[in-house]
Amino acid sequence: MTEKRKDYLSWDDYFMAVAELSAQRSKDPNTQVGACIVNIKRRIIGIGYNGFPMGLSDDNAPWGRDGDYLDTKYPYVCHAEMNAITNSSNKADLEGASIYVSLFPCNECAKLIVQVGIKEVVFLSDKYREQDMFIASRRILEAAGVVCRQLRPQTVRIELSLETPEDSN
Repeated sequence: MTEKRKDYLSWDDYFMAVAELSAQRSKDPNTQVGACIVNIKRRIIGIGYNGFPMGLSDDNAPWGRDGDYLDTKYPYVCHAEMNAITNSSNKADLEGASIYVSLFPCNECAKLIVQVGIKEVVFLSDKYREQDMFIASRRILEAAGVVCRQLRPQTVRIELSLETPEDSN
């Protein structure tokens, strides 16, 4: 009898990998963030990445981080968490769900997370934790009873190939 594979992805690594794969869709030249929402049955119910709202061309959009506020990306970009929430397939499933994000959420996303009933935030990076908006985010999430935990992946590198066996001949 053949035994099952032992090098398969854990649930946490799998869902974070989906978030990271989604981040690859972002056109932001500086920060690519992905999000994956998982319901209590471990089913993916929403994914998203940071980018401009639907209908806005990102070809002529400001992608800079410095300068006059209106000439930067900040007033225009929708964060990955917002997109994952609005892209979710069943809003009722958001209650009690977990969101996997490559970067700890800002205060605006924390408010959305709380409003839709997500109860867990699993994140990879927390590089902006000293900034006020992220301090506020922690306060919001903590006050609402949302569990936050930084993922320490068991699998740190995943390689994907979209080449088919026929293509490799």
